[in-house]
Amino acid sequence: MPRRQDGHVAGAANRPSPFPSRAQKIRILPNSAKLRRHRYVRQTPPDDDRGRPVPSNDTSQTAGRRGPVLLQDYQLIEKLAHQNRERIPERAVHAKGWGAQGKFTVTHDITKYTCAKVFRPGTTTEVLARWSTVAGEMGAADTERDVRGFSLKFYTPDGNWDLVGNNTPIFFVRDAYKFPDFIRTQKRHPKTNMRSPEAMFDFWAAQPESVHQVTILMSDRGIPVNPMHMNGYGSHTFSFWNEAGERFWVKFHFKTQQGHKYYTNKEAEEVIGRTREATQEDLYNAIDTGNFPKWTMFVQIMPEADADKQDFNPFDLTKVWPHGAFPLIEVGELEMNRNPDNYFQMVENAAYSPSNVVPGIGYSPDKMLQARVFSYADAHRYRLGTHYEMLPANAPKAANVNHYHKDGPMRFFTNDFGNPDAYYEPNQYGGPVADPSVKEPPLRIDGDADRYHQDHVDADYVQPRALYTEVMDQAERDRLHSNMAAAMAPCSDAVKERWYAVLGRVHPDYEAGVRAAAKSPKEENALPVDSDTPVEAAE
Repeated sequence: MPRRQDGHVAGAANRPSPFPSRAQKIRILPNSAKLRRHRYVRQTPPDDDRGRPVPSNDTSQTAGRRGPVLLQDYQLIEKLAHQNRERIPERAVHAKGWGAQGKFTVTHDITKYTCAKVFRPGTTTEVLARWSTVAGEMGAADTERDVRGFSLKFYTPDGNWDLVGNNTPIFFVRDAYKFPDFIRTQKRHPKTNMRSPEAMFDFWAAQPESVHQVTILMSDRGIPVNPMHMNGYGSHTFSFWNEAGERFWVKFHFKTQQGHKYYTNKEAEEVIGRTREATQEDLYNAIDTGNFPKWTMFVQIMPEADADKQDFNPFDLTKVWPHGAFPLIEVGELEMNRNPDNYFQMVENAAYSPSNVVPGIGYSPDKMLQARVFSYADAHRYRLGTHYEMLPANAPKAANVNHYHKDGPMRFFTNDFGNPDAYYEPNQYGGPVADPSVKEPPLRIDGDADRYHQDHVDADYVQPRALYTEVMDQAERDRLHSNMAAAMAPCSDAVKERWYAVLGRVHPDYEAGVRAAAKSPKEENALPVDSDTPVEAAE
């Protein structure tokens, strides 16, 4: 019976690692040498936002020693007004995140598949990475059982390319029409303001395509120790095209070089009891001490015409491509080697979107991808503002920017790119013009425009069945049963029975194993809920 390549077992968090343990970590403070170096530096007096010197940064201007405060103390008013505006809307999903800067180096030639400059052999590209949980708010604990976001911004010579994926190669739903509904089940109930397992499993039972992702979520891989010890995936099917105009479908994989490490439910709850910032501590301290995490990038390639020859839909986000038919092709190495100097500027302001592609990389008919091309950029316009793409984290670093977008709120950068007469197109003043050489080849499509119903045929159970019976060993299956039973514990019997029916279609042993685990004494929760969570929260 085949095993997973990483050979993970529960409790692997205790294995020796090149990364510092929590007990070995340095504190996230300047070291004594840095403190000594700055101790005798002459302090610079503060100014206000207009550059005016501030006579006092301690006391308000008052009428008399006891007050009241004068309205004319504009420096006080401005300080308070700025504090009121220090927060921006958190992300609707993936709010809790951790980031780092680094580089991507191409080590293998794939130019026969793509003309993207980022993949030219030997090329090194600056990268900004952000990892995250999906459901939790900004203040959520780092080590909850949840899918992890895995987003990369490549600053290429042809502009920024964003790969916005997860630590799993698939997702819960295949059509973006159900994405808002799915996310609502992961958030808080409108009356109780608590997370609702009833809502989660009620939705999943009605969307059997989700069983593949839920199986991964409830497996050992559901609580990664930190980003360094998990894989990353583009998840969607994208496309390449080469200099000859040939198109290929592509899947992106980033395999961790640090090995896979995950927490059990019990370990995760113990960690949360000590710190809610475990992932941030691990990531920051690893990079700060020179233990730079690395991933090897691979791609899977499918010729354009072969998509119609498969017994599964290669554009279905709930499915993987079999490695036997589409083997991994090594491309290069990702290394994250720098902590941002300012987290808010480079990580909280980071705006990733699948719409950000470059010549040689394109989209596919993947329905979820097509919707995300719109929704992510739109979310950034709401959260960060009209010109979010020119903030330091998002502005191109290796490409020249020339366009005809004008004005608007917070237009803090040049309005004319050095040519004020060329503010419309076409013009006779040497303004930027389109470049036909970067035109994408035609995308082959067929079929009538319609709202096609997704039949819940056995195809939704084939791959999770293989994962359960052929990839996992019995110990892994036992832990899967236990984790899922714990997560389902607060649910109503009606929801449980509907979910058991889904598991039974995957494999009878799967259903039987979770049923048996549900009858055994309960251990730690797989989700941040307990036995007091009201079932009626989702009814």
